[in-house]
Amino acid sequence: MALALGLMSGTSCDGISSALVDFRPRVMRVVGCRTVAYPEPLAQLLRRSRTLTVPHAAQLNILLGEWFAQAALRLLRSTRTPARRVAVIGSHGHTVYHGPRDPIPCTLQLGEPAVIAERTGIPVVADFRMRDLAAGGEGAPLVPCFDQAWFGHGMPRALQNIGGIANVTLVGRTLSPVAFDTGPGNCLIDAVVRRITRGAQSYDRHGAMAQRGRIDQDAIRRLWAHPYFRRAPPKSTGPEVFHESLLNAVFGRRWTSPALTGGTSRGIDVLATVTYFTAYHIAESYRRFLPATIREVIVSGGGAFNRTLMTHLARLLRPVPVHSIARYGLPPQAKEPAAFAYLAWQAIRGRINHLPGTTGASGARLLGTLTPVLPHSAARPLGHLVTLG
Repeated sequence: MALALGLMSGTSCDGISSALVDFRPRVMRVVGCRTVAYPEPLAQLLRRSRTLTVPHAAQLNILLGEWFAQAALRLLRSTRTPARRVAVIGSHGHTVYHGPRDPIPCTLQLGEPAVIAERTGIPVVADFRMRDLAAGGEGAPLVPCFDQAWFGHGMPRALQNIGGIANVTLVGRTLSPVAFDTGPGNCLIDAVVRRITRGAQSYDRHGAMAQRGRIDQDAIRRLWAHPYFRRAPPKSTGPEVFHESLLNAVFGRRWTSPALTGGTSRGIDVLATVTYFTAYHIAESYRRFLPATIREVIVSGGGAFNRTLMTHLARLLRPVPVHSIARYGLPPQAKEPAAFAYLAWQAIRGRINHLPGTTGASGARLLGTLTPVLPHSAARPLGHLVTLG
């Protein structure tokens, strides 16, 4: 048994997803998974993390390390797994900025791995993106290494993750993997929900609100005109590109309405349009950039629970079947933390843990930095979880 624990905080800023995975030759089993939700003040802080002063960003790095450690320990308790049985923790951290095409290419993930190692007593591999970036890559997407290892030996399939940002990996027995960020996933949908509910809700549960709205096809064309969708892979993006100012540019500033019952408001129409566009840009990106005919689409991430979004995607990709990754025994929100558990497990064995052809890196590298622990060192209790002023 080779147990590894993965931690992931996505661009939706809703919480930390964790997965404890047993890796064996040709066999992977998720022992347990769970999500620890951020309190709303911390979620709001993460959404504006790019504007923090350096002292506050440094404090947030430590604070997130405490939250990541707490998420790991909660998962170990819920699965009754002693920390000494876990070989490694793979922590993606929380991306506060990703600028691979800036004049000085850069990326920044917070969630101090030393704190995670100290609190859990388990070695931590983190900071995966930087080595790929240093080697000339985009630093993303990194999950394709996992996709190729565990789904790449059958028919041509698209593994589509819909988190805050949507990304796809094309794998198949006779194919060279292709992967890239297709565009916004839940980030624009969630932004609309927060705005039309005035913060009372952070996401559209099962896509119920979007189902009531009218899709604005003119707005779809304006959204599709964004230059990101013309760029050929390898490419990656984030909320630095797709954020609320784009919504204001396309829909104007006066589309918010509190009238969420008894009729269709302008805000609900915007939500319906953005939900449809998320499926639309995924389907169009396949037609534009995937070099092979796919036989199946496997969806993971929070978007897999949005029934309206999944219905749009199935219609736009028909006759190709669209399935949740749960069909293969992997909970949709466990896929990304399971992937970073795998990348960390590869790292401590000294094995390549990315696909340079999908990121644009100049060659294969071993990604991540290791924070080791002394054998049998006792984990410290969690520190006090403070908030920033």
